[in-house]
Amino acid sequence: MTEKMSGFGNHFSSEVMPGVLVSGQNNPQKIKDDLYAEQLSGTAFTAPRGENRRTWMYRALPSVARVTEQENVIFDNFAAAAEVQDAGPVPMRWSPRPMPEADCDFLDGLMTLGKDSESIEAVNISVHSYALNKGMENRAFKNHDGELLVVPYAGKIEIITELGKFTLAPTEIALIPRGMTFKVDLLEGPSAGYICENHGKAFRLPDLGPIGANGLANPKDFLVPDAKIEKDGVYDIYSKYRDRMWVSRGVPTPFDVYGWHGNLVPYKFELENFVTFGSISVDSPDPSINTVLTSPSHEVGTANIDFVAFCPRWQVMENTFRPPYFHRNVMSEFMGSVQGVYEGKATGFAPGGVSLHNRMVPHGPDLDTYQNGITNELAPHKLDNTYAFMFESRLPILPTKCAVESGWRQRDYLQCWDGFRKRAVNQ
Repeated sequence: MTEKMSGFGNHFSSEVMPGVLVSGQNNPQKIKDDLYAEQLSGTAFTAPRGENRRTWMYRALPSVARVTEQENVIFDNFAAAAEVQDAGPVPMRWSPRPMPEADCDFLDGLMTLGKDSESIEAVNISVHSYALNKGMENRAFKNHDGELLVVPYAGKIEIITELGKFTLAPTEIALIPRGMTFKVDLLEGPSAGYICENHGKAFRLPDLGPIGANGLANPKDFLVPDAKIEKDGVYDIYSKYRDRMWVSRGVPTPFDVYGWHGNLVPYKFELENFVTFGSISVDSPDPSINTVLTSPSHEVGTANIDFVAFCPRWQVMENTFRPPYFHRNVMSEFMGSVQGVYEGKATGFAPGGVSLHNRMVPHGPDLDTYQNGITNELAPHKLDNTYAFMFESRLPILPTKCAVESGWRQRDYLQCWDGFRKRAVNQ
């Protein structure tokens, strides 16, 4: 993205040509070149001002003119076509998903890995993977059910939205607001990654508390695209509505917004800019200190979803077991590797791999990591060239049948803890 605006939660404005935006008005009687005014509301009109999200767009054709007779279509293993399977309270892990061999764009490459309910009315989080080896060409997508947090681990893509476009590569993340039309083109491929679909309150920056005014993900490092337009083009627009896919075929391009202003915007963030915090005396802090974005729930202090990133950082604690500790958690953890080696697993967790440890399911370092953790000299150590992430939810994430039965699921995952022996304690 060469032209960009920065900030988080700001009110932005952008126009392709001067005069599209009118000072002091959202919906003037006449707009430059007879463009149409259209508002996209991401919250109820009456939501508190600090949480209210909406954007005004000035476009060549209103969105309602692109709605045709809706055709229900099925994408194998995605959304409602992915059957939830209760696999029980057991740790699960997957190797990187194989890249597609046949032509496959972003839509064709979507696969639902898990969600926290079988009923769309009760879902707070859905987790998907994507893999593609070609662009979407004349297809576009909008999701009525939630906002989409995209975390790539391979390749480089360009995301074109109604408000503008930006590139996305491993160690970057992007968010597409609920209801915003977009498409994905391939710049360097093949490309693959993971998507957290947030059905609850919109992601926001976490409070910093005793950290103070600065740190973690700083607002200035979030980037928002400038307005870009596509004058011509005919599209099939796919809509995910109540977890089912519908399509309007042969409609004019949705990327015709000549100017816009508002705070419901797509954005990207480079994880290299995340400011890490940790103990410099004793004991590793809880992983929550690495929260990039959070979606609050009705329960104070307990998130609907936290997006957590484990980035390069120094380990300097004294007399402390430095790898992630053994634990059971009231939150459910869907964790993935983006780059390098994750500090908690010496082997078996390659970039593109993911694990699922649902609430109160025990997990922790494998045997080799544990042995190194209790014997290594505790000199200052830089964890470098390592990026991992976690979608953490207060509800169980039920894996789908296609995820449980996939050929890249590591059915021997539990064996990484086989070498632990019960201690003989002398009293």
